[in-house]
Amino acid sequence: MFSPVSGRLPGPGVGRCHSGVVLSLRVSTPTELTAQIRAVLEDDVGVSAVAVHPGASVQPAGDIVTADIAREAANGIVEQLLALGVHREGTMQLVPVDTWMSRAGLEAELEAPGSSADAVVWPSVALRAYDDSELSWSFLSFMILATLIASIAIVLDSQILVIGAMVLGPEFGAVAAMGVGLVRRRWRLLRRAVVALVVGFTVAIMATFVAVLVGRAIGWITLADVTGPRPDTRFIYHPDKWSLVVAVIAGAAGVLSLTSSRMGGLTGVFISVTTIPAAGNIAVALAFGLPDEIGSSTVQLVVNLVGMAVAGWLTLLVQHRMWSRVDTRRLRRFTRRTLVDALDIERPPAA
Repeated sequence: MFSPVSGRLPGPGVGRCHSGVVLSLRVSTPTELTAQIRAVLEDDVGVSAVAVHPGASVQPAGDIVTADIAREAANGIVEQLLALGVHREGTMQLVPVDTWMSRAGLEAELEAPGSSADAVVWPSVALRAYDDSELSWSFLSFMILATLIASIAIVLDSQILVIGAMVLGPEFGAVAAMGVGLVRRRWRLLRRAVVALVVGFTVAIMATFVAVLVGRAIGWITLADVTGPRPDTRFIYHPDKWSLVVAVIAGAAGVLSLTSSRMGGLTGVFISVTTIPAAGNIAVALAFGLPDEIGSSTVQLVVNLVGMAVAGWLTLLVQHRMWSRVDTRRLRRFTRRTLVDALDIERPPAA
């Protein structure tokens, strides 16, 4: 019987069941690479349940190799497989395992240097960054819809609608992608993210500007609605030092949520920064010719974007350097163990 509270299975040293700390690796490869792939997997302490299925792969013709990998061991293994050219000759899949029950898997997790909770699987982070920074119709649609809701929130002076617009906006993924591009030196990703943000906000502001003009023409929105007292949304066009502080904190928290696969923290990020609301206020101010609000809202937008981008970059940089040291220790440990095996040195008996 499995205990969902402790996450352990009954019996002495049987193991445990846990979520998010093990990744399932599946490689389709030509037969000539199978032995090298198997050697990489079998020589790593963070790997368990290695299996080879000869002739199981049709395209490419060859074998299928599977293994369970401790999350903190994934980067080193992926780099070694890439060095073998597996991605060119075949395919690799790395999938999180929601639930696993294995004593060998537990031992592999404990042996792998670092903590699974803090581990950053860079291939997954990079792929997500590319997806989130794609300038697609859905990205533009969410930008426009979120900015439209923000403009309505400004007219009605509604905090609830402001929060809704913040949550709906898709811009944080592109902001985080900028940090990934800088840290991993993927300049194409950096350019892709910048283009997505610039084009996305420009299109959203222009579309909302047209919508506000229509609302003004039919009498739904008046100058008094925009220039009158707005106690609940006044913060949108009044940037201050706290705007930068909140943006920095939110950017760091958002990146940690993305890299640790703890997505619950992203909602707090979305409703902390004033990017989409600022864009909505720019559109409304443009429609009514209010240069002061246009300028202050633009400052608010830039401060939030820059604050999040810099904080995200620094957070990723710290994580990258920390895990580079962990990977170095892994390499040294692996080298020592390989030397012991090569020299056939007898290990002392376990106490």
